[in-house]
Amino acid sequence: MITLFEVTGSALAIAYALLIASNTGNEILGFTLLLASAGLFAAWGLLDKRWAFLSLQFFYAASAVIGLVRWA
Repeated sequence: MITLFEVTGSALAIAYALLIASNTGNEILGFTLLLASAGLFAAWGLLDKRWAFLSLQFFYAASAVIGLVRWA
């Protein structure tokens, strides 16, 4: 499960970054992908007992929610 969370979370984070950087009007999708990525990375951090990494995901999730609210 850890590898699945790591790889999927990374792929979603890459897609998020490209969507936001492209400035093509896909911000809602981008921030949704960021939120999903943060959730997957949080699960990875929890399972692997990486507490600092897990706490960082709360910041990313909050950033995603702010982005979703701002762009909605």
